[in-house]
Amino acid sequence: MKTKFFIILSMLTFSFANAQQQEEVDSEMNSAKGVTFQHGDMFLEGSIKISTGGESDYYGFSPKFGYLLNDKFAVGAKLNYSSEKEEAVPQTKTNVFGVGAFARYYFLELDKKRFKAFAEAGLGFGQNKTKIEGIEDDTDNSITADITVGLNYFVTKNIAVTFTLANVLAYNSVSPENGASSDTFNLNINLFENIFDQPQFGLLYRF
Repeated sequence: MKTKFFIILSMLTFSFANAQQQEEVDSEMNSAKGVTFQHGDMFLEGSIKISTGGESDYYGFSPKFGYLLNDKFAVGAKLNYSSEKEEAVPQTKTNVFGVGAFARYYFLELDKKRFKAFAEAGLGFGQNKTKIEGIEDDTDNSITADITVGLNYFVTKNIAVTFTLANVLAYNSVSPENGASSDTFNLNINLFENIFDQPQFGLLYRF
């Protein structure tokens, strides 16, 4: 009788321990520990940029789709929409819609690979519509190119917070329907002089 009791007790103990171990494995799999990219992974990312106060207000939204070529390189497509209103007289409002492509390189991993820093190069084509109070509307076409530095911080295996730290290089060429074309080029060598000067943040979902 005692032998049967010990056999039953051992089986119950083993079943409980196995269930506990499986629960720990499931919990580990759903946590953000050890996040590793691999070929074929994809992600959706949305960035938001807001600047208010002073003489102008700016709102921008940039959704992206990315495809991982390996654990460090990703390529993808992006859309961009922004609206800027200047309160000066006459009041000016500019809406921008654009499409483009990007390439991203992850160069640093910290905090058990939850924290991933990246550099990204992008190229885009856009259309700018400007409305000036009391003046005829104007439409411009633009070409943009930039290099930015940012980071992803994974809170789960699939969801990360995205923050753009600095815009290292930016080029913008505008061709108005009526008027001369203009080109601008900006290079920011001191990347972290004020990383919160133009805050840009968003979320990433990996699948």
